[in-house]
Amino acid sequence: MIQQPDAVTSGQSETIVPHGGHLVNRIATTDQRREFLEQADSLPRVQLDERATSDLELIAIGGFSPLSGFMEQADYQQVVTNMHLENGLPWSIPITLSVTETVADPLREGSLVRLDDPAGRFVGVLDLTQKYHYDKTQEVLQVYRTEDDKHPGVQVVYNQGSVNLAGSIWLLQRQPHSQFPNYQVDPAQSRAQFQEKGWKTVVGFQTRNPIHRAHEYIQKCALETVDGLFLHPLVGATKSDDVPADVRMRCYEIMLEHYYPQDRVILAINPAAMRYAGPREAIFHALIRKNYGCTHFIVGRDHAGVGDYYGTYDAQRIFAEFAPGELGITPMMFEHAFYCMRTQGMATNKTSPSKPGERIHLSGTKVREMLRRGELPPPEFSRPEVAAELARAMRTAVEV
Repeated sequence: MIQQPDAVTSGQSETIVPHGGHLVNRIATTDQRREFLEQADSLPRVQLDERATSDLELIAIGGFSPLSGFMEQADYQQVVTNMHLENGLPWSIPITLSVTETVADPLREGSLVRLDDPAGRFVGVLDLTQKYHYDKTQEVLQVYRTEDDKHPGVQVVYNQGSVNLAGSIWLLQRQPHSQFPNYQVDPAQSRAQFQEKGWKTVVGFQTRNPIHRAHEYIQKCALETVDGLFLHPLVGATKSDDVPADVRMRCYEIMLEHYYPQDRVILAINPAAMRYAGPREAIFHALIRKNYGCTHFIVGRDHAGVGDYYGTYDAQRIFAEFAPGELGITPMMFEHAFYCMRTQGMATNKTSPSKPGERIHLSGTKVREMLRRGELPPPEFSRPEVAAELARAMRTAVEV
């Protein structure tokens, strides 16, 4: 019988209680790992895709607390329809392991299932408690607010299997990140770092894009009112045309070296995959940062959006759908920032007297087009060192 590891509870000295009251730990102990390895060849296998592998990791380290595994049907249905778990706790994105009928049929509820990563390596175990079918159309309409298969998140749902496997998981072993081992900070560690620094209030920042002046502006505005800034770029699966994680991380390193107070900022990676679920994902991202120990979370323009599927500030408005204090983390809302030529500084509509023609702001698409032509974004949009790094990365990609 495999025993569950003890949960890591939050102490009074921590900045904020994890979502659900305790920090989940589903990393196998040495004895458990030995037992799992002895059974490795006899267990039925399920191969995970990149997103499910990220989900496995985040469940195990407590990033998805209070989840201890992939959702059973009751939780799944409540999350899809009303953004709460069955016990009433807020949760906005279904965390599921979807497989085909062919894969699901021989699996038996009440048994252990070996989980392999995309390369076929044994990385985890599922204690299978439930197999169930689900309505893909209902999920995409509720979670992504569209059934257009051009939406990257919708496309994933349509392409995945029709059966969800549910149950608690164990991560076989915590491995150093292949690209960013020095920035692999798990929730228990980030909480300890905040405590060591004496930070009582910490604001988290999510991004899948390279940092630019608008990001810098809203981060520093937030930093004026809290003790510390937790820069937490996402390095899991993203769209193929998004800037690669290694390039984004180099840009952050450059910014921290030259433009940020180093004693008030921590840079760490978020191993999650991107869903592009807009408003729902903004809630999801906030709850993850709550588990990492953040008391506040920055929500900017079109957070976690893609294309024109969501309104500019839908991801901010969704927070009003929860009762005050229900989420347990404070959103910090910011309008779209730009360089104001009249005042010669960064600003938003709230602070700038300028007209549209006096504002410099570029879309990610326009910046990528400029870089492909060998042009650097203007210093009003991007710090020169960051622009040079992006140009270097673009040249390398073209040469390859």
